[in-house]
Amino acid sequence: MKITDVKVFRMATPVHKTAGTNWLFVRIDTDTGISGWGEGSLQYKDAALEAEILDFAKFLEGKDPLRIDWIWTSLYRRVTWTGGPVSMSAISAIDLALWDLKAKALEIPVWQLAGGMHREKVRVYANGWFEGLTEPVPGVPAETVARQASPKLHAEAALRLKDEGWTALKFYPWGGPQVITPERIRSGIELVRAVRDAVGPEMEIGLDIRARLDPMSAGRVARELEPFNIAWLEEPILYDNVEAMAEFARSVQVPVSTGEQLYNRWEFRPLLATNTIHMIQPDICHCGGFSEIRKIAAIAETHYASVAPHNSNGPISTLASLHLDMSIPNCFMQEIFVSFIDRYQEVLTYPIEITDGYARVPDGPGWGAEIDLEVLAKHPPTEFTQVDSEPYLDF
Repeated sequence: MKITDVKVFRMATPVHKTAGTNWLFVRIDTDTGISGWGEGSLQYKDAALEAEILDFAKFLEGKDPLRIDWIWTSLYRRVTWTGGPVSMSAISAIDLALWDLKAKALEIPVWQLAGGMHREKVRVYANGWFEGLTEPVPGVPAETVARQASPKLHAEAALRLKDEGWTALKFYPWGGPQVITPERIRSGIELVRAVRDAVGPEMEIGLDIRARLDPMSAGRVARELEPFNIAWLEEPILYDNVEAMAEFARSVQVPVSTGEQLYNRWEFRPLLATNTIHMIQPDICHCGGFSEIRKIAAIAETHYASVAPHNSNGPISTLASLHLDMSIPNCFMQEIFVSFIDRYQEVLTYPIEITDGYARVPDGPGWGAEIDLEVLAKHPPTEFTQVDSEPYLDF
């Protein structure tokens, strides 16, 4: 079996925070007629990612696609400038496609190729459920379009999730500049209180600060959160400084998670070695694909840390993450954007089953589903401008 072609496909996502981004898929074709699907993600950096994938494609042509680890190591080690977000995301997309392809060639699902099941279904948590839950700011003219997050609307939406069977959710109570104010602390805490009161004590609540606060500000927030028994506080500070993240995690009484912007096992190693982060969130489309995220999960296991793969991406990312979750011992939960589910089910040839807070992958070899190119064509890629089009305005 030889690789004959590598193709890149893009489509618009549903609107999320801004006008939306794009999902980028890779299909690797072979001379046997078997193809594998992967996904890469560098929100707002489509051009760089596509160029890197197509450049790697020149190397891949004619290679044996079953030599997954050799190909991964070649793409990582044999290049002059190794690592970084663009190269690692390109490697991720290619690696995912190769796992799908190999499992199809063997006529087994990827979770079976990875060693078999640890669980038949994966507990999931809801993200993206809070779009539009704002109300006018009292005393501010409507024409200014100034709006604030509504505790009442958040509570109602969270309760609907619970009634639909979800057992865990995540949202973002704090944005704005890194130095927080008492008013911003209060408004965020009001959102958390409203959601907790609505869903009761049994539902898991994760809070994502998305590195928008400095350590002092995040520490003030963490102290206010202690009564609400949150499941995790995600990216409370910037992720670049491992020592700072570890010191912060030691200093607070709420669980801290991080890892979505780390790109391989070598970047996770010093973080896990601090023994302060007990749940990590590598992104399968950024951190080197299925091959690498399994190695990261194994390192985490040696530090008794669980894995909850970050997933603000598309349907192949979601399927691949679920196959990972099924095949590792230390899976915590899987992130699912409820605002993306309808588009997932539309563009996949077989749907992902999500019932009562758990997800199952489709039956069948590989990921169990492929991308329907006719549906993809109905959602042409979005055009945007880096920085100006992105949603995080304050720092």
